[in-house]
Amino acid sequence: RESSWRAVATLAYQSLGVVYGDLSISPLYVFRSTFAEDIKHSESNEELYGVLSLVFWTITLVPLVKYVFVVLKADDNGEGGTFALYSLLCRHARVSSLPNCQVADEDLSEYKKDSRGVASERSFASRLKATFEKRKVLQRVLLVLALIGTCMVIGDGILTPAISVFSAVSGLELSMSKENHAYVEVPAACIILIALFALQHYGTHRVGFLFAPVIITWLFCISAIGLYNIFYWNPLVYKALSPYYAFQLIRKTQKGGWMALGGILLCITGSEAMFADLGHFTQLSIKIAFTSVVYPSLILAYMGQAAYLSKHHEIEQDYHFGFYVSVPDKLRWPVLIIAILAAVVGSQAIITGTFSIIKQCSALSCFPRVKVIHTSSKIHGQIYIPEINWLLMLLCLAVTICFRDTKRLGNASGLAVITVMLVTTCLMSLVIVLCWHQNVLLALGFIFIFGTIEALFFSASLIKFLQGAWVPIALALVFLTFMYVWHYGTLKKYEYDVQNKVSINWLLGLGPSIGIVRVRGVGLIHTELVSGIPVIFSHFVTNLPAFHQVLVFLCIKHVPVPHVRPEERFLVGRIGPKEFRLYRCIVRYGYRDVHKDDIDFENDLLYSIAEFIRTESTALSSSNDEPVKDDRMAVVGTCSTHSMLMSEDNVENVDMPGTSELKEIKSPQVIQQKKRVRFLVPESPKIDTSAMEELEEVMEAREAGVAYIIGQTHMRAKPGSSMLKKIAINIVYEFLRRNSRAPSFVTGVPHASSLEVGMMYQV
Repeated sequence: RESSWRAVATLAYQSLGVVYGDLSISPLYVFRSTFAEDIKHSESNEELYGVLSLVFWTITLVPLVKYVFVVLKADDNGEGGTFALYSLLCRHARVSSLPNCQVADEDLSEYKKDSRGVASERSFASRLKATFEKRKVLQRVLLVLALIGTCMVIGDGILTPAISVFSAVSGLELSMSKENHAYVEVPAACIILIALFALQHYGTHRVGFLFAPVIITWLFCISAIGLYNIFYWNPLVYKALSPYYAFQLIRKTQKGGWMALGGILLCITGSEAMFADLGHFTQLSIKIAFTSVVYPSLILAYMGQAAYLSKHHEIEQDYHFGFYVSVPDKLRWPVLIIAILAAVVGSQAIITGTFSIIKQCSALSCFPRVKVIHTSSKIHGQIYIPEINWLLMLLCLAVTICFRDTKRLGNASGLAVITVMLVTTCLMSLVIVLCWHQNVLLALGFIFIFGTIEALFFSASLIKFLQGAWVPIALALVFLTFMYVWHYGTLKKYEYDVQNKVSINWLLGLGPSIGIVRVRGVGLIHTELVSGIPVIFSHFVTNLPAFHQVLVFLCIKHVPVPHVRPEERFLVGRIGPKEFRLYRCIVRYGYRDVHKDDIDFENDLLYSIAEFIRTESTALSSSNDEPVKDDRMAVVGTCSTHSMLMSEDNVENVDMPGTSELKEIKSPQVIQQKKRVRFLVPESPKIDTSAMEELEEVMEAREAGVAYIIGQTHMRAKPGSSMLKKIAINIVYEFLRRNSRAPSFVTGVPHASSLEVGMMYQV
């Protein structure tokens, strides 16, 4: 028990730097954005107390009640975020838009690990589930809703670093003249932002140990300064926490108070990170860190600012509501430095979160393939995406240079934040009914209470469309268009493959030799199909007269779970009779799984086939030689999950341009160090002679070399298609396809071992 509590305390300490950076720096700009122009600070302090009351109850209701007590419980096998909720719904209601889903995927141990029983057929949950499964329109709405939340997270990854760093640097305004400050503030913010994005490729693990101390120091500073201001200037400011002052503010200022909600909203920026970063920590550690450290520190900081401002009405308007005005003169420079460091840490968290959610979208066919670099071999989930990093940097700099003030940056950031929260509320209400099988009144109560609060904030942010709120909307529209078109094109491509796949009968009609010369080696044909023979194979054999002695149809797919266990990774089956030596191998990954490099993956793949042959032979012996169906698929783990022996030798391999013995033209040899894997088949009376021969043939083929046959498809809209479809497929999708990365399976394949087969699809 002592060690478990020590582990929880350690995780809670680390979460302060990773999860709460963005939320902790919100006091830098909340009061300044709220009092920008919508409401004034009168001598009676009614507006000030009303704003403090709204800030207190907003922080209490949204991060504390909604996220800590409700949303954190809706984890997807320990993972959180918008796509985790969507993944939960996909598994419980069969609304997944992934094209190659199988019934066998539902047997994965994590597929319904957190399921809370089964709803009765007459219950509302069952009727709602049936409605979603029947109506494709509702499935598309659910997907678009998840994509909108994702797009706004990306927008937040652009706007949060801008407003955080800009607000931190704004403390220089009290140390220099107004004329000089205008020439220093924007360049200083841009330099810090460029440095922040330029250091991303090193990974957060190199400086991650500094994150928690920086945020803890920052929280200590703002809470200590808050306590000082409360006792020195206005000890009675605690009375403003009463909701009475919030209602008085709305009643007195009416439209001005409603529009001021757009600034108050900024006090909960970063709340979504509590859920999105759940995969790195535990529910308990995140709850402890928030309730014991972050929440009281933020409340003290806002109360301290209000206490100071309640006694100072004569300060110049430009500086009046800035955070640094309430900091004692002797502490301003140290606090400024800590604030800049805290802003960098908070920005780092949202940038890393943006990388993570884009990887999840790409895995679920909702984002073009990008290069994903894992910056740490020990810490799960720390990734770097070069293309996205530089795109975020350019957009972040553009926003900072164009806006140049906290007010418009706050309007833009606020709309992005509240949209993500609204999406989470909608998806969460469905999870309560479909996944938790709770009473529909509970879901309605959840969406009524929190949906109403967030709708008020959303409307107040949306009304400031021309004052900066247009930026996240424009960014979301662009990203949403690209993501939906990519998903639509991927589905159309899969539908074409399914409609034009070759039947098994066609293959059987070719005879044992498949009608062509079989040459030494293993041929891997990459396909998205989980059944049937892809059209690319028939296209290939009609143009080339030879093929490999062992042929594997390889399908690499993602399933709507965060992780697939190694022992459940491979599904292996046989196509046609044994003498054909044709296999199908389906490799399953979760949306947060890490793909192995090509050598390890190749070893695991060939091992899984050898293990399938061995287990099939054992099954035949134990079932009195009953025939096994050709479409039988067996779950096979990786090399480390079974008892079949392997030996690995680092040998000098001589790679020839081809593995065929019919090759007559000799090319220069390339000598390289390569890991050769030999399978040592244990002697067992249950393995018959034919199985031993098949295993030996697979091993011989592996030694001869592996060739990769990769399809390169070009899609065009059919003649007579609508103009919108032609634009989507012929222009947007083809542009994304040409500029996206190859599949992870293809990336590490040496050119000498690969063969591309081009085809034109009309969809």
